[in-house]
Amino acid sequence: MKKLAIIGASYLQLPLVKKAKAMGIETHCFAWDEGAVCREVADFFYPISILDKEAILLECEKIQIDGITTIATDMAMPSISHVAERLNLTGNSYETALNTTDKWRMRNVFFQSGCAIPNFRVTDKPENNQLNFDFPVIVKPIDRSGSRGVKKVNSQNELSEAIAVALEESISNRAIIENFIEGREVSVESISWKGEHYILAITDKVTTGAPHFVELAHHQPSLLSSEIQEKIITETLKALTSLNVEYGAGHTEIKIDENGEVYIIEVGARMGGDFIGSDLVELSTGYDFIQGVIEIALGNFSVPVLRQKNSSGVYFLCKETAPLLSYFETNNEFDVEKKIQNKNLKYISNSNDRSGYLIYQSIKRQELL
Repeated sequence: MKKLAIIGASYLQLPLVKKAKAMGIETHCFAWDEGAVCREVADFFYPISILDKEAILLECEKIQIDGITTIATDMAMPSISHVAERLNLTGNSYETALNTTDKWRMRNVFFQSGCAIPNFRVTDKPENNQLNFDFPVIVKPIDRSGSRGVKKVNSQNELSEAIAVALEESISNRAIIENFIEGREVSVESISWKGEHYILAITDKVTTGAPHFVELAHHQPSLLSSEIQEKIITETLKALTSLNVEYGAGHTEIKIDENGEVYIIEVGARMGGDFIGSDLVELSTGYDFIQGVIEIALGNFSVPVLRQKNSSGVYFLCKETAPLLSYFETNNEFDVEKKIQNKNLKYISNSNDRSGYLIYQSIKRQELL
């Protein structure tokens, strides 16, 4: 029986653990004790921080794992690459893991490779940040996801406070400031094998808008024109190659301005969260993305076959989307899964503030808001 190390044990990893077990693979889950919902599902659980790469390596050597992976979490990537390199397993290099989890390093790689990106700079202090580019700007921690610490800033007077919030959220106490690109936002879901990248889907995003831009919904396939989608794919492939992403899932975030120009915002060498990778890709294309990621971690690969052309999506429940409650209270023909996690709806500033979700699949996009 193959043995798979899974880094992380929150609800994000639950589909991965369940899929691996269904494939007859022995699962070894590493994570903090708190919130480890996979503890009861995985074959073995180790209460070790996902950041403690040496402790994880030591256990993986003892277990003699055949592969190591995660989905939808950036923080685990350096530990995964460290273990994969040391044990000669399939995975991206440690340098790639750092470049895809540190927004400062990532943007430097993009800049050197000629990728289309906004102007940017990094800081570790709230004060004395005079910019050589125009407002508005976006301020964000260099090493977090889920819209934590993200804010649009319209003037110099607002900048210090926004940087202080981002620094508070940052693990390494650094924030990045970049020009704000007005326009549509999408993500590109991909899978890579030996440096060859396969585009699975383009996901249209709906957010709260300024100042925090928290996602309210995701939809596949994208409704953007074929011309714009070709530009998006071209820039995505360029970005993945520049970061030397060789194996596994990719989640590339992109903005398209009013002139149809495409800008790379960031790349994650992992699945997108918010059910994008774990659910929507398979619902819209028929391709089992999670199984593909597991197989790659174990050193196997089959070229993705996209069999379906359905619409799929997820809506998130909060004050901003309160009209969705009626869909939660009735059975709808497009329902795949829905859950109210907190009946006390509130206005959201990051993804942790959301109170529930509704995943759908149908012949055409469901416009519920």
